[in-house]
Amino acid sequence: MPDMTDTTPPVAFPQDRTCPYRPPAAYDPLRATRPLARVTLFDGREAWLVTGHAVARDLLADPRLSSDRDHPGFPTPTARFAQVRNRRTALLGVDDPEHRDQRRLVAADFTYKRAVALRPRIQQIVDEHLDAMIAQGPPADLVGAYALPVPSRVICALLGVPYTDHDFFEAQSRRLLRGPAAADVSDARDRLERYFGELIDRKEKEPGTGLLDDLVQRQLRDGTIDRPYLIALATILLVAGHETTANMISLGTFTLLRHPDRLAELRADPALMPAAVEELMRVLSIADGMLRVAVEDIEVAGATIRAGDGVIFSTSVINRDETVYPEPDTLDWHRPARHHVGFGFGIHQCLGQNLARAELEIALRTLIDRFPTLRLAAPAEEIPFKPGDTIQGMLELPVTW
Repeated sequence: MPDMTDTTPPVAFPQDRTCPYRPPAAYDPLRATRPLARVTLFDGREAWLVTGHAVARDLLADPRLSSDRDHPGFPTPTARFAQVRNRRTALLGVDDPEHRDQRRLVAADFTYKRAVALRPRIQQIVDEHLDAMIAQGPPADLVGAYALPVPSRVICALLGVPYTDHDFFEAQSRRLLRGPAAADVSDARDRLERYFGELIDRKEKEPGTGLLDDLVQRQLRDGTIDRPYLIALATILLVAGHETTANMISLGTFTLLRHPDRLAELRADPALMPAAVEELMRVLSIADGMLRVAVEDIEVAGATIRAGDGVIFSTSVINRDETVYPEPDTLDWHRPARHHVGFGFGIHQCLGQNLARAELEIALRTLIDRFPTLRLAAPAEEIPFKPGDTIQGMLELPVTW
């Protein structure tokens, strides 16, 4: 339980990792003061940081915490986030009942059954990119050759977005999520919204077979949704649908190559792959910092979160709570890791988690099967990875075989 009389300055949040698959070393004291701590953000404001697993799941399901980004107390962790905080968002920035209504529009396309039906297409895409890597020969950058294009093609096929435009929307997604300047974020958002506005125009005239086509032909035409909302929804589905999975594939592969004993286990028993995906989601915690604001006072763990206080959930620390995961820093395919919060929890739990699991299982299993001698093509400590103020992952991943 945190000592709220402690005069130690709050830890700054977010911070960079020193190892791509471990939480920042500066967060180590937070693990000792679970389940709550105080942190300071880039603009000097303080917020609560949730670090305990049980408290996190309770609070993520508590309607007294809001996702409303227009609330003056909503936490702003970075200058880049501040640039788009008040822009209209779909799903992420709203609460029930609006959130429930929005989610219902697209939920059928992200069910477990739908993910199973997509597996053959995912396998085909994976095989095509691995064939291309083999044909080109080693070495290769696994990010550009595999980790990024696979989920990008999958989400394009699902949404009905032309993959021929991938260079454009991947570049704008990078700018939206990590700048480099704060102004890049607004400009990237503007460009993506213009792109989807033009794409929706085309789909109104010549409908295709994707999710966006269905929404245009049914929900937009009958007035169930309006055009700005559809543009916002398309943006979040496209960006989240390829960026998160791409980072998990690249960082997951790096992590496996750095843990050869665990990799050998997977090669010896492919049935372990679903459990391995859950354990990698727990350990890697690539989306580290879910944001909420309290709309009422909340008494929790001996502290009072006041109405208007910002609340941040550090998934990388929550998912290493030793009261839930013994030896939490150790990769273990045999532990029950399914209750991690890598996909969030509560009403905002990741809409695409079934699709992500299918992609990760197929992408990682096929990669290690077809490349039995896969290894890093550069010293691990020299391979660049992403800073702590964005989705975690590898900037590049040179491999050979």
